[in-house]
Amino acid sequence: MLNDRTMTFSVKQDREDEIKNTLKAVYDALYEKGYNPVNQIVGYILSEDPTYITTYNNARSLIRHIDRDELLQEMVRSYLNADK
Repeated sequence: MLNDRTMTFSVKQDREDEIKNTLKAVYDALYEKGYNPVNQIVGYILSEDPTYITTYNNARSLIRHIDRDELLQEMVRSYLNADK
């Protein structure tokens, strides 16, 4: 029997998930190398200097694929639990 329900696709949700997964991977890499992940990520966001992020587990490359403004928006949205 065919399913009559229409499937939905959300590019926005996919991008949000990608950002969250990337940020988590970067956090984990920094933690595993003995850094304070929050301080290092804040340093990166404020300065845009990629050397705040370790190359371990490709973390530096991963985070550079996300625009800093987009990263900040997602972090604020998540912190405030806002969907808009």
